[in-house]
Amino acid sequence: MLYLQPENFLQKKMEILLKKKIKEAVNFLYNCDVADNLIQIQETRKDFTGDFTLVVFPLLRFSKNTPENTGETIGNYIVDKFHSISGFNVIKGFLNFEISNSWWIDYFASMAAQESPLDKCKAVKPETVMVEYSSPNTNKPLHLGHIRNNLLGYSLFRILSSCGHNVIKTNIVNDRGIHICKSMLAWEKFSNGETPESSGMKGDHLVGKYYVRFEKEYREQISKLVEGGMDEAVAKNAASLMTETRDMLLKWESGDPEVYELWKMMNSWVYAGFDETYKKLGVDFDKIYYESETYKLGKELVVTALENNILYQNEDNSIWADLTGEGLDQKLLLRSDGTAVYMTQDLGTAVNRFNEYHFDKHLYVVGNEQNYHFQVLTAILKRMGYEWADGLIHFSYGMVELPEGRMKSREGTIVDADDLIVEMQETARDVSLELGKLADFSVDEQEDVFRKIGLGALKYYILKVDPKKNMTFNPAESIDFNGNTGPFIQYTYARIRSVFRKAEQLGISEDYNSIFDVKAGQKEIVLIKLLRRFTQTVNDAATGYSPALIANYSYELAREYNQFYHDFSILGENDPVVRNFRLVLSKVTSEVLKSAMWLLGIEMPERM
Repeated sequence: MLYLQPENFLQKKMEILLKKKIKEAVNFLYNCDVADNLIQIQETRKDFTGDFTLVVFPLLRFSKNTPENTGETIGNYIVDKFHSISGFNVIKGFLNFEISNSWWIDYFASMAAQESPLDKCKAVKPETVMVEYSSPNTNKPLHLGHIRNNLLGYSLFRILSSCGHNVIKTNIVNDRGIHICKSMLAWEKFSNGETPESSGMKGDHLVGKYYVRFEKEYREQISKLVEGGMDEAVAKNAASLMTETRDMLLKWESGDPEVYELWKMMNSWVYAGFDETYKKLGVDFDKIYYESETYKLGKELVVTALENNILYQNEDNSIWADLTGEGLDQKLLLRSDGTAVYMTQDLGTAVNRFNEYHFDKHLYVVGNEQNYHFQVLTAILKRMGYEWADGLIHFSYGMVELPEGRMKSREGTIVDADDLIVEMQETARDVSLELGKLADFSVDEQEDVFRKIGLGALKYYILKVDPKKNMTFNPAESIDFNGNTGPFIQYTYARIRSVFRKAEQLGISEDYNSIFDVKAGQKEIVLIKLLRRFTQTVNDAATGYSPALIANYSYELAREYNQFYHDFSILGENDPVVRNFRLVLSKVTSEVLKSAMWLLGIEMPERM
């Protein structure tokens, strides 16, 4: 198999040679020795012609001339003395070098000899990194927002792992609290004993049904109280459903057997449903934590911090953190009745995880509406003396909306994850059959391809967007076989694989040794330059926590290969050396595309 040479090594190899020649040029032209730190070489920006750029300004002290003239003089010397440089241009104080085609061919030959495109994507300092994603509540099924969360978290795991970090995939299930009791109370009141088996519904869907039912009945109670003259804010607390829900939470925290058994039964339904959805989505976890367990440690931490005068207690016995000195606010940590809030369990979970794994960094994949929450979490932990809290990172991502607006769980207007996965596969089926691409496939083969295309479309459409931005999900756009979509990249990969199946039928195989003999055209060189960027793109995605960089790189590479495929014959090329070179170039492209999409959690069909 063919894979990419490590970017760092190859780029530094050229940088070393260039630096040596530039020092030689300065010494010859200006009779001066120049320190290494004054020779600043970087990759040429995309909007300029060139491959590597020398920043000329630090060298003006030797030339005593303008940046443009200095760049021209040094450029002429380098082109004359260094044959791997084929040309140059000067833009103000920047000297852009163009690398010769022969150097790129040598470069490509070294790429083709590598074991894996991901083996050399190594971090400068490998760390233990915990990535928390999913974080569902057990009062409703997973929805489109959870899909973005899970896909981002799982892709971050693969990207960071590929760069040599020790990554622990974790999930915190929010299985206790007032919102869970709402579903429990509604089921108790309105279900007539309905179960997943009796209803034929997935367990998480059934529980979610009663969460929506609670909100409907609760709003009706509030409306009646308001109609009777009560203030709305007072009515929200006085409504009997809310009073009963608070009582149920108190009973749960005190270990009431009847409430606890109801909680266990309904949560078991939800977990079975979650597992089914996670399997369909292709994500998993190394360790799952439960708020019902971690909140206890959180309460202990809060009480201890109160005893040490780190926190304060109100007259109603509620416990608070005063963070005004950190530019934040005052934060409730234990209610007056002694029940815990969400922050309480997050404190316990963080300490529990650090004690267990001693992570260097902890990424919380949580939507941007929780930005303030994580500022507070870090501030409280540091105040409690946990300096490792500096390693807590909120991977803050934007919300997913639909063309018709934002989803609302309480009103039941969410896009269910299971329904969406089925819809994507059905859309993939309709589009594929209309295009007639799978006519010679068996039924099972077709269904497997539909699954890969549907999930590939969903995952790519979500992951190609900058995680920090809000996004609108449009299922119809995501399936397009010709745009910036997962199916377009999958089809490009399948197209390359078909070339090799045909080559095998013709008895043609790749010969890596003859690559050096080829005279490549500009289209091939552009592809090689794009392939060179893969490893650096992965490293950038790891340091910047952005799967979108890999997604958009994949599209750029697939689009460039398709242009090459359209303009040049591969197996029909008469010159065996050129034909072989194009075969090897195609092979490397296919492997890089496959590796890039693997980092996004996307499977690549061999045939489409």
